[in-house]
Amino acid sequence: MSDAVSFTRDGEIGVITVANPPVNALSQPVRAGLKDAVQAGLADAGVKAMVLICDGATFIAGADIREFGKPLAAPSLVPVIDAMEASDKPIVAAIHGTALGGGLEVALGCHYRVAVPGARVGLPEVNLGLLPGAGGTQRLPRLVGVEKALDFIVQGTHVPAAEARRLGLLDELIEGDLKTGAIAFARRVLAENRGVKRASALPVAPVAADFFANYEAGIARRLRGFKAPFNIIKAVQAAAELPFAAGMKREAELFQELMTSSESRAQRHVFFAEREVAKIPGLPKDTAQREIKTAAVIGAGTMGGGIAMNFANAGIPVTLLEINREALDRGIAVIRKNYEATASKGRLTTADVEKRMGQITPSTAYDDIKQADVVIEAVFENMDIKKEVFRTLDSVAKPGAILATNTSTLNVDEIASATKRPQDVIGMHFFSPANVMRLLENVRGKQTANDVIATVMNLSRRIGKIGALVGVCDGFVGNRMLHQRTREAMFLVEEGARPEQIDKVLYDFGFPMGPFAMADMAGLDVGYKVRQERRKAGKIEPRESLWIDRIVEMGRHGQKTNAGIYRYADGRTPLPDPEIERLIAQCARDAGIAQRQISDQEILERCLYPMINEGAKILEEGIAARALDIDIIWINGYGFPAYRGGPMFWADEIGLKTVCEAYRKYAGQFGDTYWKPAPLLEKLAREGKGFYDL
Repeated sequence: MSDAVSFTRDGEIGVITVANPPVNALSQPVRAGLKDAVQAGLADAGVKAMVLICDGATFIAGADIREFGKPLAAPSLVPVIDAMEASDKPIVAAIHGTALGGGLEVALGCHYRVAVPGARVGLPEVNLGLLPGAGGTQRLPRLVGVEKALDFIVQGTHVPAAEARRLGLLDELIEGDLKTGAIAFARRVLAENRGVKRASALPVAPVAADFFANYEAGIARRLRGFKAPFNIIKAVQAAAELPFAAGMKREAELFQELMTSSESRAQRHVFFAEREVAKIPGLPKDTAQREIKTAAVIGAGTMGGGIAMNFANAGIPVTLLEINREALDRGIAVIRKNYEATASKGRLTTADVEKRMGQITPSTAYDDIKQADVVIEAVFENMDIKKEVFRTLDSVAKPGAILATNTSTLNVDEIASATKRPQDVIGMHFFSPANVMRLLENVRGKQTANDVIATVMNLSRRIGKIGALVGVCDGFVGNRMLHQRTREAMFLVEEGARPEQIDKVLYDFGFPMGPFAMADMAGLDVGYKVRQERRKAGKIEPRESLWIDRIVEMGRHGQKTNAGIYRYADGRTPLPDPEIERLIAQCARDAGIAQRQISDQEILERCLYPMINEGAKILEEGIAARALDIDIIWINGYGFPAYRGGPMFWADEIGLKTVCEAYRKYAGQFGDTYWKPAPLLEKLAREGKGFYDL
């Protein structure tokens, strides 16, 4: 028996204990130890039943991530679980903490399952682009029914013990000491002569003939592009229609299909990247952090209110400052409306709403934020205004307070120069809606102190965000790359592509919506103001598309005016507008551009490849430390499909040589003003390497 698993006796009850810290992952020593422990229990005539329990903070929390992508050393998990289930002595799984993935599959292979009330269970493999590959899709439907099993596995959520008990997944909740309770349960099983209850031997409750087709149709739009949910449906259908052994064979086939798929490779990449992004190269792990007990937000508009909600949600008291009382009251009302909307969907109680509102203190006076540990500015995107705010903060904020700006494009170092403490200044770029979007693009200035960086990265996690650290440049990482896509999309329209064609190409690629539908939703006037500010600052593009400015000047600002690039009869559904088609054609003639038919492939290349090229420049300049930082920013802030892994991962998948060849092709058509590949891109392509080889 391995060091990771031990076998002891409590009278006639054998106790199998897993001790593989920190989360009792199913490493090879654990798998081998489980098999040996079961054999030991079977060989001991004095043992009448067994209890499987884990040391530490949790039950088996899943596979050992260190084994991902490597050949699996024997024994694999399936024969271990089969041996447990085949035991003629009852085995009781005793669950605390979390039983996830393979850990829950082990529990499903036991004959009975008990848990403490605070435990949670789940099969989250779908988040890695996989399905439960050790019988989860076959045993769970036999215990809880087909529909509940599908919801359980397709959603990949962690289910509380009480809900799992109600579903029939757990046999009993144990109050008090788990080991004592589980052993007592095992003794009752023996006393009542319940025998073994093998999930594999249970029938699957029948469903309607069209159930699986309807279920697939119900998730088709929401989960388009993902492969795993649809393979999960096929696997559960096999459980419903085939004998257990045949269903297991089908599950294995479908699992292997996913394991070798590009979608799963991408999702597994994202899984690890989201854990790696918080680790800052060059920043010592033991860097001291500043204490954050209270926060303040300057500006009660859409962004400011959303930012304040993040702190309230995390239980951090926050002062929301707005000089104008009417604007402040309006901002507070919007926050309450947002919370009440969430409560109406059953995600919050009325008490939760009031508790969170109680964490937010409205104010019109800077004196009220003097003691805040972190202050985030969320005012209009204008350098002069922001510098004035920071001059004021410099005079009122306490020593050691972190002063953060929510700017999405402006120079953080210039903003910091308005203070006498640039070491305390950092960018915290939230994404709209700030209370929903997971990404927080943290921007380190030239003088930002290490302890400020460490504190803000940890604070990102505390308020439920994925923090990515970037450097100072125009647009940072996300918006800088987005500018490349936006520019080419507008050029393409001038050259003959229709807005709806471009939107469809990018939607079909996997984005939630295309660039023009998104622009209409955000408000065309927002982008218009940004372009005007850039022009005032002397940032003139060699080639400018003016058609979108003409639309704004017509008073068409997007959805909020029921007309923008598209018209909106119902306020939400974009409809092509012949008037805009005529305007675009006229703008093209005025610019001397002959319109033509443009292929979907050209649209895809011209919208996405410049983003990749800009990403290469960002890496060269050190604005982002790693390709994974860029990928996480784009997946969590801009809707890049997770099943493609982010722009830099996707570029590696299609090959950087492919991107460079396209650049040469378009340089021949349009010149190299916008089609000159970054030196890093050329170098990697020439060497047959990718961004993740750096």
